This record gives sequence, C-alpha cells and structure tokens, in this order.
Amino acid sequence: PPPPPPLFQAEDGIRDTSRGLVGSEMCIRDRFIPALLVFSFAGISDGLDGFIARYFNQRTVLGAYLDPVADKLLLLSAFICLAILHVIPEWLTVLVISRDVVILIGMVSLKIFDVAVEIKPSMVSKLTTVSQLLTVFVVLLNPVRNGFGPLSLTLFWVTAALTVASGLHYPYVGLKFLHADADCRGPRRFHFA
Repeated sequence: PPPPPPLFQAEDGIRDTSRGLVGSEMCIRDRFIPALLVFSFAGISDGLDGFIARYFNQRTVLGAYLDPVADKLLLLSAFICLAILHVIPEWLTVLVISRDVVILIGMVSLKIFDVAVEIKPSMVSKLTTVSQLLTVFVVLLNPVRNGFGPLSLTLFWVTAALTVASGLHYPYVGLKFLHADADCRGPRRFHFA
C-alpha cells in the first residue's frame, strides 16, 4: 500500500483532540460506556497512527508536536471531567495537570536559553502515560462516585507516584544539561530521552 501523506500524524492528533472532547462531554452527561468507547478508540487510533508513521518513515516535525499535545488534551480532559464527577480524586487530577505545567515551563525555559529540544519521552514518562490511560480506562469501566475500590485506589497511587517521578525527572535532566553545557555558546540540542 502507498505510504500515508506526511501530515497524517498531525491530522490524527487533531482527530484525537476532538475525540477526547467528545468523550469528556459524554462523561459529564453520565454516559460512561460511550465515553469509554470514544476514549479507547482515540487511544487505539493514536497508537496505530504512531506505528504507521514509524513504519512508513512519515514522521513530521508538526506531528511530533501535535501528537503529544493531542494526547495531553485527551488525558487532561478525561481527568478533569472525572474529577468534577468525583470518580477520580481531585488531588490526582491536580498532580496530572501540575506535571504537564512543569514540563511546559521546562520547555519554555530551554527555548529561552536557546536550546533546541527534540521531543522524545523518557521511559518514566511513557510509564506515566500508560498508568494515566489505564486509570481513566478502569474508572470508565466502573465509575464509582465518592468511593473507590481497591483496584482504583492502587491505580491512583501508582499513577500519582509515576506522575511525580516523571514531573521531577525532566527538570532534573534539563538542569543537569544546562549546568554541564554552561560554557557552550550558541544553539544546543537537548533530548528528552
């Protein structure tokens, strides 16, 4: 089959964002099973998109930025809606949002210091994303308001620990990089890996 066009990955990021917003609206309307289906479809299509982009070597700079943004919007909208409905604890949602704010501040700081950033998530970041996705998935399967079962509680604490670890990992690596390269002049490259 012919390879997908280079903007395929960017277009899929936009579609994932719209699916996330539709799924969030369904959650607010207490339609958890349709929200679960939309959320699952968005996750599967995102994984498939990434595979296709890698397999056909169709990765783009725009896609490298839009895809993680779409993933973040999907997760954040799910966490916010589920926290509003008291299906996920508010403190966990605050942690998830705070981690993304810390990473965003780090990216802006590196840009200010004229450091080129290559978007490449670390292993702890990948594990964090998986735990966040799994948490939303499990909670949508069995939404319990104001009371959490043992599986949900375990997932909440694992997700919280990974979110904090990931939120601390990137600033540590970024500061270490800036400190090591303090004498270097001109643009530098920083890999989030």
